[in-house]
Amino acid sequence: MPSFSHFFQTLIDTKDVFLKAMLLTLQLTVVSILIGIIIGLFFALLKISKIKILEYISDAYVYLVRGTPLIVQIFILYFGISGIFLLPDFWAASLALALHNGAYISEIFRGAIQAVDNGQMEAGRSLGMTKSLTLRRIILPQAFRRALPPLGNQFIIGLKDSSLAAFISMNELFNVATTLGSNNFDEMTYLLIVAVYYLVLVALLTFIVSRFERRLALSDR
Repeated sequence: MPSFSHFFQTLIDTKDVFLKAMLLTLQLTVVSILIGIIIGLFFALLKISKIKILEYISDAYVYLVRGTPLIVQIFILYFGISGIFLLPDFWAASLALALHNGAYISEIFRGAIQAVDNGQMEAGRSLGMTKSLTLRRIILPQAFRRALPPLGNQFIIGLKDSSLAAFISMNELFNVATTLGSNNFDEMTYLLIVAVYYLVLVALLTFIVSRFERRLALSDR
């Protein structure tokens, strides 16, 4: 184990390269989660559509993504699609993470939508709204509030999952840590340093999500 003084000095000396990698990690996480929310909502709506073929498509997507490792999905996108057209490592990782997160987010949205009382849809229809308009203006806002806590957890999971982008040579946090550790024959120090950066990011995201939840709770009063 490295001494505290060595660890602290290395932490200070490498702050520029790690801060740059942290920014890339955040960009990767945010982009993949935002795309994943769109994908997840789309497949959640397919699932609750009551049209069997659309339900089967949603089920197949969720089963396929949740049943295969994320690293395999990243490799398929990076190496498979690159055989057709060049896909930059950032977008290969972002799309793989988005598809992966989307499968879990679709189940979060499905559960949140189905948890809204059926009377809400009936009330909207009685006011002359179409089914899609009622869904958009009444059901989805309520479902989003219910979905926010598990979405926040999925955001944090997505942040940690982004470390797998190191395997396609993206210079995010984990790849920088392992590269510096290998070059300096001091893997443990750099792994402890990257753990600190991940802990800071998780703490920051947890704080932001909790603040957002409180604001939504206040707005409901």
